[in-house]
Amino acid sequence: MENNNDKGHFQRKMQARHVVMLSLGGVIGTGLFLSSGYTIQQAGPLGTILSYLIGAIVVYLVMLCLGELSVHMPETGAFHSYAAKYIGPATGYTVAWLYWLTWTVALGSEFTAAGLLMQRWFPSVNVWIWSAVFALMIFLFNALTVKFFAESEFWFSSVKVVTIVIFIIIGGAAMFGIIPMADSEPAPFISNITASGWFPHGATAILMTMLAVNFAFSGTELIGIAAGETENPEKTIPKAIHTTLWRLVIFFIGTIVILSALLPMSDASVLESPFVAVMERVGVPYAADIMNFVILTAILSAANSGLYASSRMLWSLADKKTISPWFAKLTKQGVPLNALLISMVGGALALLSSIIAPGTVYITLVSISGLAVVAVWMSISASQYMFRRQYIREGHAVKDLVYRTPLYPVVPIVSFILCLASCIGIAFDPTQRIALYCGVPFIAVCYAAYYLTERVNKKRGQVHDARTTD
Repeated sequence: MENNNDKGHFQRKMQARHVVMLSLGGVIGTGLFLSSGYTIQQAGPLGTILSYLIGAIVVYLVMLCLGELSVHMPETGAFHSYAAKYIGPATGYTVAWLYWLTWTVALGSEFTAAGLLMQRWFPSVNVWIWSAVFALMIFLFNALTVKFFAESEFWFSSVKVVTIVIFIIIGGAAMFGIIPMADSEPAPFISNITASGWFPHGATAILMTMLAVNFAFSGTELIGIAAGETENPEKTIPKAIHTTLWRLVIFFIGTIVILSALLPMSDASVLESPFVAVMERVGVPYAADIMNFVILTAILSAANSGLYASSRMLWSLADKKTISPWFAKLTKQGVPLNALLISMVGGALALLSSIIAPGTVYITLVSISGLAVVAVWMSISASQYMFRRQYIREGHAVKDLVYRTPLYPVVPIVSFILCLASCIGIAFDPTQRIALYCGVPFIAVCYAAYYLTERVNKKRGQVHDARTTD
């Protein structure tokens, strides 16, 4: 089966298991393995559990909206196309650039992090050598075929998923005294969760950490991007959405409960990876090395998903004729190689800025990409709301939709408001406020760039028409 919109070049090779693992690969990364300890320290154990529960609800609502859109119109680079069609072409253009930047910045930091992790085993080898090796490996995974990319991502993600399941089982057993703690410590049960009080830094800390939690869940929307390269999208996409969501809730909430129960709040902030600390407390041998390997696969998996997402966004912009058609060229295997190369160069530039100007250029990029994910989710909710209204206005029956967002219009409105609330929340946190200072002007520049290029293209068209008439 081929997608007419893609002129028969993109190949529908992804199965439900690939799409689920692609989405999980994008989500389960350093946010869960490294930063979760910081969130526990900020909002307290109970506050963190609540933050992740709210985050899971937000993601679920946004994905219900994306499900209806991507099943009705399975396109590569999906939500940028929906925003362009149902909100406005300038919004679609802006959403695409925001999302491209999100993943490109992530690529830069992921290759650096992967190189740094290898220092544990090969301290004499330069970080840059490892970064370059991993960058080449991820590029080849993406450049060969879509099937090869999907298969590599499936196995990368499987390592993380198996680790989290084992972690929850071992941690749960230690929590209730089934497995003895190291140094003969008594089983903590749930005493650590409430040891520092219900909300040690007040309930407002939950609002402030909401944006960080939303970023931790970002990547689920990759299901929509992959819709144009998926077998049987009308069956595969809804199945992938539901499977991904319940796994995410179990993995994230389960992990946070175990971390909160086994780590005293005072320890959570100073630890590089709370997972390593918990494994060592339980007395798991070689815990640090095992977790180092898992975090390495987590980072490479996120980079794999990220390069896929950013290249498809550039392809989609070119396909809509808003940037050069050079980016829309596909290989015989259905891979947008030019878009892939430029995304890789973008990742390399982000990598350079993290060394040369970490306090200015890089922090600006990170701030914009942080806000971008939530802006993209808001565009998905708004697109679905507008799509359904137009669909009914054109005389179609809602029952004819293969997949329907339930409780319309409540779901898109509530998901939009919750995303907006997390953006407002960062205005009260001095450390995160820079995301607004950098993100809002960047969005304005994108809108201005769209209207400017439109005017230039129009003038060129008029000149061309005049010449042909002469």
